[in-house]
Formats: sequence, C-alpha cells, structure tokens
Amino acid sequence: MSHTISIAQAQEILYDFYNIKGTATALPGELDLNFKIKVDGKNTYILKIAKANTDEGELDFQTAILDYLLQENTVQAPTSILTKEGKKIGVLTTNEGNRHLRLITWFEGRLWSDTNPHTEELRLQLGIKAGEITAALKNFDHPFAHRALAWDTAQSLWTKEKLHLFSGEQKQLVSQCISAFEHVQSTYTKLPKQVVHNDANDNNILVNHDLLNPEVIAIIDYGDAVFTQRVNDLGIACAYASMNIEEPLRAILPIVKGYNQLCPLTEDELAHLYHTIVMRLVTTVTKAAMNRIAEPENEYHFISEAPAWACLEKWCNIDPEFALVRFRESVGLTPHPHREGFSTWVSQQKIRFSDLFPTVHKDDVHPLDLSVGSTWVAHQEDFNNLDYFQYQIDQLQKEVPDKVIAGGYLEPRALYTDSSFDTDGNYGKQSRSVHLGVDFWLPAQTPVHAILDGEVVVSTYQEQHKNYGGLIILKHEGTVPFYTLYGHLSKASALAKKVGEIVKKNEKIAVLGAPLDNGDWAPHLHFQVMLSLLNYKNDFPGVAFHHQIGSWASLCPDPMQLFGLDTLSRKRVHKPSAPEVKAFRHEHLGRGMSLQYQKPLHILRGNGAYLIDADGRKYLDTVNNVAHVGHEHYAVVKAGRSQMSVLNTNSRYLHPAIKDFGEALLETLPPELSVLHFVNSGSEANELAIRMARAVTGSREIIASEVGYHGNTNMTVDISSYKFDGKGGSGAPDFTHIFPLPDAYRGKHTGDDAAQKYATEVQKCIDTIHENGKKVSALIIESIISCGGQIPLPEGFLKAAFKNVRAAGGICISDEVQTGVGRVGKTFWGFELHDVVPDIVTIGKPIGNGHPLAVVACTREVADAFANGMEFFNTFGGNPVSCAIGNAVLDVVKGENLQSQALEVGNFLKSKLLKLKEKFPIIGDVRGEGLFLGFELVDIHKNPLPDQTDYLINRMKDHSILMSSDGPDHNVIKIKPPMVFSKTQAELLVTTLDKIFTEDYMKLQE
Repeated sequence: MSHTISIAQAQEILYDFYNIKGTATALPGELDLNFKIKVDGKNTYILKIAKANTDEGELDFQTAILDYLLQENTVQAPTSILTKEGKKIGVLTTNEGNRHLRLITWFEGRLWSDTNPHTEELRLQLGIKAGEITAALKNFDHPFAHRALAWDTAQSLWTKEKLHLFSGEQKQLVSQCISAFEHVQSTYTKLPKQVVHNDANDNNILVNHDLLNPEVIAIIDYGDAVFTQRVNDLGIACAYASMNIEEPLRAILPIVKGYNQLCPLTEDELAHLYHTIVMRLVTTVTKAAMNRIAEPENEYHFISEAPAWACLEKWCNIDPEFALVRFRESVGLTPHPHREGFSTWVSQQKIRFSDLFPTVHKDDVHPLDLSVGSTWVAHQEDFNNLDYFQYQIDQLQKEVPDKVIAGGYLEPRALYTDSSFDTDGNYGKQSRSVHLGVDFWLPAQTPVHAILDGEVVVSTYQEQHKNYGGLIILKHEGTVPFYTLYGHLSKASALAKKVGEIVKKNEKIAVLGAPLDNGDWAPHLHFQVMLSLLNYKNDFPGVAFHHQIGSWASLCPDPMQLFGLDTLSRKRVHKPSAPEVKAFRHEHLGRGMSLQYQKPLHILRGNGAYLIDADGRKYLDTVNNVAHVGHEHYAVVKAGRSQMSVLNTNSRYLHPAIKDFGEALLETLPPELSVLHFVNSGSEANELAIRMARAVTGSREIIASEVGYHGNTNMTVDISSYKFDGKGGSGAPDFTHIFPLPDAYRGKHTGDDAAQKYATEVQKCIDTIHENGKKVSALIIESIISCGGQIPLPEGFLKAAFKNVRAAGGICISDEVQTGVGRVGKTFWGFELHDVVPDIVTIGKPIGNGHPLAVVACTREVADAFANGMEFFNTFGGNPVSCAIGNAVLDVVKGENLQSQALEVGNFLKSKLLKLKEKFPIIGDVRGEGLFLGFELVDIHKNPLPDQTDYLINRMKDHSILMSSDGPDHNVIKIKPPMVFSKTQAELLVTTLDKIFTEDYMKLQE
C-alpha cells in the first residue's frame, strides 16, 4: 500500500487530534501508515494510522499489550499518548472509510538492519530481550490474540495452497519444508502456548547508539502479536537474524542461549525450533510472491525476499537433528538427547578391545600425539612423507611391542591441509581440525572384525586425496541405535561388503589398506562411533570445526568407551592450557613482556604465512617478519636440524659453514661492505655497530631519528627514541641527538621540499654536537622507519643526511634488521632504495627466520679501526647451526624468487589498499615498499585514531587475520608478512579489511 496521506496531512492530523505541532517523516510499514514525529527537537513519537476500516479490536489489543507491559515494569515498551478527548485511539474519517489513529512514544536507537556488525554478544542480547518480552507476556491474553493471522507460524500451512506461485527448485524446496512441518504436527500442536510478540524482524529491533558497545534496547511494533506456540517467537527472531549470514545455525545460537536465560525452553520446544525457523522463511517468501502480484510498487513487501530465499536454502542444507544438537548445547543440555542412554548401555556390555583386531593379540594401546603442538612428527613435510612417517611408527612399535599405537579422539590437528577441510564461515575462512575418532596404527592387510552384530549401511571407496579410502559403516541396535565407522580400509575389502548385509559379532569385515589404497595415509584404522548419521549418505565427517566440538563430542562418543578403556585419556600428556600459560606469565614473567590482542592467542604451530592455535585454527599472519621465508620453512628447519645433529660450537674452530654463509651474504652486499661480524640478535648487531663507530671516531655522540627503535640492550635503548621517549623512558641521554621523524605525510615537514628540510634537521644535530665541542660518532637509521609507523624516508633525504654526517667525520649506519634480505622488493637491502652505501649495515630478524642470528657488515676501514687489540668474541655468533640456517634462508630467498614475489605481491597489495583508501576516508595514507607496508587511520583533520586502529586489529583477528599497529600515536597498521605471502592471501586480507571498514565503529570519522 502506498502512502495515501502526505507528510503535510500527517502533521495536520497530529495537531487536530493531539494538539501537537511536529515535523513528520514517513516510515515503512506493511499495512499501517507510520510517521516519525519530532517535536521541538526534544520529544519524539510515532503516529500510526491504520488502514481503512481496520477492526478496532486489533488496535485495542495492541494498546492493551503496551499497557500490560508497562504495568509489569520489566520490559521497555512505548507509552500511548491520549488524544485531546482523552482517548488512546482516535478515529479519522476519510473517503476510504474510518482510519484509526494512535500516537506512541519513540525509542531512540538504531534499527537492527542499520547496525553492523551483529556480534555474538549483540545476538545474545537480542535473545535475552526477546525472552524477556515473552516471559512478561506469560499471563496476558486478549480476544483478538486468537485471530486468524497469516504470519502465525502455527497457521502457516496455508502456504501449501500457494505452491503454484513457485516453480522448479524453489517450488520443490518450499514443498519439502511444508511436508516436514506437516509431519511434526501431532507433537508441535501440544507445545506451550501464549501471546508472543511474533515479529522480531530487522526493522523492529532497536540498538543503542554506542558504536563500540552496542546493546539491544527494545523490540517494537506489536502489530503481529498473537496467541500461538511460544517457541514460534524465538523461531521468528532466529529466522530474520540468520539472513545474509554464511553459517545461519552458528549465528543464532547466542540468540537461543539468551532467550532461554529469560524464558526457559522445554526439550520439546527445542526439538521443533528448526521447523519454526524454516516455516517463517517459507511464509516470508510466499507473502513476497503474493505481494509482488498484488502491490508491485510497494518495496517494503519485498525487503526480505532475496535474503529469505538464500537463507531458506541454507537452512534446508542443515540437518534438523544436527540443529537440535546445537540448540541443546547452547542452552546447557546434553547436546545429543540419546548420549546418556548410550553411555548407560555401553557400561553394561562386555566388549574387549582385542575383538576389533583378534589377529593382533594385543589388549592395550599406546597413545600417539598428533595434535597441533606435537613434536613426534614435527614438520608437516615429515608427516606427508609416508615412508618417514611409517618408519617412525615402526620404531615406536618396537618400543611398545605389546600395545597397539593409537590416539586422536577430539585431538586438534594441523595436518588436514586438503581444501576439502576448508570452508567460508561467519568469520572468514575456517578449517575442520578436530579428529572425531581413534586411529589405530597397524600394518596394511591387518584384519578388522566386528565388535557387535550390525547391518552394513555404507560400503564405499573414496578416491579423494586424504579421505577415508575404503569405508564401511555398521548400524547397531542398543538401547538406542548407533553406528560404528571403519575408515582407511583396502578398496577390495570395503566394497566386498554390501549395503543391507548383516554382520555378526567377531566376523571379519575388512582389512586395512596400503597408502595407495586407503586415501593416501600410512596404514591405520580410523574407528569412530556415531549416534546418528545425520543427513550423510556415503560419508560421515571424521574431522570437525572446533567451535562445534561440544556437539560433535556428544554425537560421536569416545570409541574407547565401547571397550571400557580410558587408556588414551589417562596417558595423554598434559599440555598447559591458555589460561594456565597466561597465569604463569602473570605470576612469574616480567610485567613488561606484553601479550598481543584483547584476548591473547594460544599459538602452537606455524606453517608458511599462517600461525595455528591450540584448536587447529589457522591465522593468516601479516605481521611476523621474523619468519622471513615463512613459518617453519622446511629447507631452513632441515638445515638447522641436520647441522645440529652433527656439530654446534663456537667460531674459534674452523668450520666450512661460516665460509659458506659469509660468501653467500657478501654476494648480496656492495663490495665496500666486505667484513662480517656474527652475533645473535638485531639488538646485539646495533650495539656492536655503535661500539665500532665509537672506536673509529673516538666520539660517543650518536644521531638518530625520533621514534626510532634499534634494540633492547642498554646502548640500543639509549639511542632509541621509541623507548626513552615512551612510557617508562627518561628522555634522551646527553650523547643521543634526535632529529624529527622524517614523515612527509603527517610529520614536522611535509611537501616537496620535505627531504631537504629533514636533512637540515640532521645538520642541526651535527651543529649542536660541534657547538658543545664534541665530534660526531654516527648516524643510525632504518631505511623505512618501522616503529615510527612504516615511514618511508623522503626521496633524497638519506643521501643528503649521509653526506652531512660524513662531512662531519661521522659513520653512517643502516639498520636493516627489519627491512633487509629482499623484503622491500625493488632491492635486496633497504638502503639501496636511496642509492647510498653505508659504512656499517646491521642485519637481524630476516636472516635467521626465527633463529637467533644477526650480522654486522662493515667496510674494511671500520673493521680495521675496531680491531684495536681488544678481542671481539661472541660465544654463539657464527656457530655452525646458525650459519647453516642463515645460508638456507639466503638459498630460499634466491631459489624461490622471494624478492621478486615481495615486489609483485607488495605492489598488488598496495594498489588494493589505495583503492580502499578511496572508499574509506578513515585511511589517511598508504605507504611502504614491497612487503614492508603500512596504512594510517586518521580523521578528516589528520588526527590519529588509535582506538579505531585497535578495534580494526581485534576484529581482523576475529576473522583469523593477524595485524598489528605501530607509530607514536598507535594508529598505523603495519604489514610485514612472511615473504611467501601470496596474491591470494593479499586478496583475502583486503576483502576482510573492506568488510571491517564498513562496520559502524570504523565510520565514525568519515
């Protein structure tokens, strides 16, 4: 229905009936005409004008609900404003007939549809608010509440008569949903009933205006309230809240949890919740189809049509039984309703472990840890090397000859790297990682026997890499039916069993397959118990998402329970949990050792551009430039491991590793830098560089940049403005001379002549030193200033600054601890971007890929002056293991063309970030070279936005992407990922940034 009353007429009606002068704004509505009324910039109301000839009983009903809720004093509800005649309902006579008027108070807030993001906490609040209203209406009733209503889920089978409006797959989908709802009517009709709100849709939910801490403050518009099954109200809220969501079931669990807190749900209500959600969506798409014919001009009728169809399709792909398990878990019930009955039945059986492998003659198991942090087969490459893995198994078996090697139940693993384990979730990419069965590692062709009578319900062979191979599933009859799954069987033995075949206890059912026959794994049996097959036909998950693990653990009990054994759980090595580690750090580690993120991560493994937490969740790492060629790069790991197993000692002995590494490193440097000193960290390297400069010049006076950072030793802290000008610092020592941060975007000097002005600032430091009767020792600077905020030096500045320092007799030190070894892309070393050759170069983080290795490279003149008779010796510097690792890093950078990749991917990523900058003005600057990039968050006046920066970092972490900030104002996002960072990963980073930048809190300063 289009508005037949204009805004001017609405304002006139307002004055005529209520003696109120206000400004009206039209609001959407399906049947009523709604106007927002603003009075004197203070009071705000909603003027509701019902369609012509509306039953006055309907309006009395809505008014009665509001009055009742106000009397209950537990729920925020609008207040009815009386007409001039003292009535709650006015009557307007029009050509169309009488139209009833109501004026109610306005709740100030944002609509749910205008709120972004819908976090789990906000969804929990929605559930609480909806449950609060239902609980408050428990004893309310009204004759009109029992009317016929198309939007009442209990009456929704009317949609069956409208199936002709659809065709093809849509018709089939709706028909299936209706049939399923018809099938449960005998139990559904007996559910608890009362008057409920019945319409918690996107445009009836109000959220406060606090963008950082949003809260649901009210659910408005009781026009569709009805006496019906109580659970319908929750189903409606869930239906709308699950639209436009990748994982609708996951999204609504907080709503169910919150609703249950205020309005406890019965088990029977939970059992029907799935159908109420689906039928609300069916009603939505059916009404939209009808309205499209009746009133094609009214867009409000179709506002939910497209998302409702997409949502309905997703819900129909969710097994109703699995949804019930998730619902039950969310309210604190045992997730699977038959789980406790199964445990009772199993406890009464006498099944021996040897019944499973009678030819093996072993009654006990030995636990094998393949979890995320396991070092048993430490590297992914070693695990994927079947020969090596089998060798390890064979060696372990020799140590425990009387036991079967086993393990894996509910074990988070990082070894599932096939794409079939990955999917898109509500928080970005996610991977299944938690193992649901027990693996028994035995030779190929080992016979597997049935431990109980059963029926073959699945007998198949899966060709897909890293899947089950030969697979058999048996159905058993206990107190409740359950299933046992046997995976990684030989193809021939699995297919020899036919579906429907009856298998007797102790009967041989199959044999274990060899790697080429069992899904490409080392020979073993994947043994799993399931209380349901859900909607799976020829497969069943053996690995689950960790966020669903409570439900899956209930669906798939511990297989060892069948044998009355808890050997695996008892012998499992205890690994400190995240809270335990955090508590230890708090108690025993220095308070200056901070943790990253509001909720710290429990990281146990690295792989390429990813870090992996204790639950097997993978995080794309955009920060960790320490892992220069990728976390745990196999070539680097192997080089260190191999050398460590032969020799590791100090550099007082001749060893070829130091020559090999030294020559490889010198090939990357200008010929002037021909002498190397090996140390263990970037801090040590810079400490040694300062010591060298002082030996050469006889002076202690150091020039450094504002917000520069060069290490954590006494000397390097003394030359690091980032430290001594920050919290806990006491300012620059008298020998340290700081010039302004050479930031051409937001620094002291900007514009085309910024480089020369900053070079003049360096000269001022030189002049000050001379005025004090002293000499210049050195200038130390990064070629892109990292902690200062990823600041690229203005073009021409470094060459001018070096010239000034050398003219004063000083030494020029380039700190390449973060920018070196190909990271900047265009050149191998950062200083080469500026067409200069330093006297000393310090090399740290990238050269060791996480191993404590650093190098000082200098000219022969500097080296000779430093060799003044005092021996330089570093116990671990230049040891064979470190040199082997450093050499391997250089080999990888060269062999995998990582410098070229840094240039290509860096340029690609920078171009994408610049496009984001055009879209989101909060991004003030994008800068850097190669894979050493940054972008700054500022308001329209270039004021820094550290709170928004922190918000962005933590929201990106929620989406499994790790980012971090830098800069004196903590408003610069730094991007320094491992050099194996790919274009695909860069695209994922930008896509996720785009998503977060659309969120309300990030739009504050636009």
